[in-house]
Amino acid sequence: MGCLFMFKRKILIKILFQDKIGSIHYTFGGGFLNIRLLTQDDAEEYATLRLEALRLNPEGFAMSYEEEQMNTKEKYRARFASAQSVWTFGAFHQGQLVGAVTLIQETLQKLKHRANLTAMYVTADAREMGAGKALMTKALSFARERQDIEQIYLSVVTTNHPAKRLYRSVGFESYAVEEKALKWTDTYTDEEKMVLFLS
Repeated sequence: MGCLFMFKRKILIKILFQDKIGSIHYTFGGGFLNIRLLTQDDAEEYATLRLEALRLNPEGFAMSYEEEQMNTKEKYRARFASAQSVWTFGAFHQGQLVGAVTLIQETLQKLKHRANLTAMYVTADAREMGAGKALMTKALSFARERQDIEQIYLSVVTTNHPAKRLYRSVGFESYAVEEKALKWTDTYTDEEKMVLFLS
């Protein structure tokens, strides 16, 4: 596999190799980043990361921290063990999960050409070091390889400018804004709807 170089704020990300299970290995910021599909063995660590995301950035997710606490790691263990239309990719740094994103393909016959990217989150320490770009690169590469996914949708809070820049950098385009899409306590947030056409 050839090397792919990407630059973000003078930080070099280099795809080193892709192993047999489909994980992609990057160097970034002097460190080492491994991007791969999560398995049932990652369920507990993912559940912890998910709770962190909902606790620190509640305005960016439809699920609340309180609701997520009622869902145990067993839910993710079952999901990761039988991934057929839902795939979650994780970014690992020094063996620790520092980010994740989920790709969900529609299952109805007339909608199977569509998929959604959801639950994107990168820990504070891994931000601005390319972890988000690496996750998006892996998820989109996976979608393209399947060949039955033709377009990918996502929603992002309109005030999350770093995320919107990231999504645009990999080809997503805005097509609508949903006002008051989420309500957290007494605060509403608008969501920007974005799409990427693969073919």
